[in-house]
Amino acid sequence: MANPRRVQMVAKQIRRELSDMLLTDKVLQYAVLPEASLGADRYLSSLTTITDVQVSGDLQVVKVYVSVFGDERGKEVAIAGLKSKAKYVRSALGKRIKLRLTPEIRFIEDDSFEKGSRVIAILDKIKNDKSTERQNKDKLDSSANADDDDDDWDGEDPDEGIIYVE
Repeated sequence: MANPRRVQMVAKQIRRELSDMLLTDKVLQYAVLPEASLGADRYLSSLTTITDVQVSGDLQVVKVYVSVFGDERGKEVAIAGLKSKAKYVRSALGKRIKLRLTPEIRFIEDDSFEKGSRVIAILDKIKNDKSTERQNKDKLDSSANADDDDDDWDGEDPDEGIIYVE
C-alpha cells in the first residue's frame, strides 16, 4: 500500500499527462474523433474532458472518468475510441511518468455534468414559470384594483363645476 499523499500526487500527474495527451497526441485525437483525420474541425464536433482520475492504493489500476459533450453518437465513438486505445495510453504514460509499474488504465464515462445541466435547466424553467405567474397575478390585481377604485366612489365629484383657465 502506497502512502495516500503519494497516491494523490500520482493521480494528479496522470490527470495532467492524459489531458496533455488529449490535446497533443494525434492517435488519441483520432480515436476520440475519427472524423478529424478526414479534416473535420475537432473544436466544433465534440469536447472530451477528463473530470477525475482515481488511482488504487497499490498504484496498479487507474480509473479515468471522461466527460464528452456532444451528440449521443459522438459520445459513444469517443468512449469506444478511448477504451480501444487503453494499451497505447498505458505505454505512452509509462514513457512520460517514471513509475516502477505503469498502472492499468480504465476509461469510464462520466455524465455528471449533463445531469447537472439538466437540473439547472429544470430549475430555470420553474423560476421563469413562477415569475411569469407572479407577473400575471400582479396584472390581475392591478386591473381589479382599478375597477374597484371606480366602484368605491360614491360621493359627488369635488371638482365638478370648476373651470380651469390657463
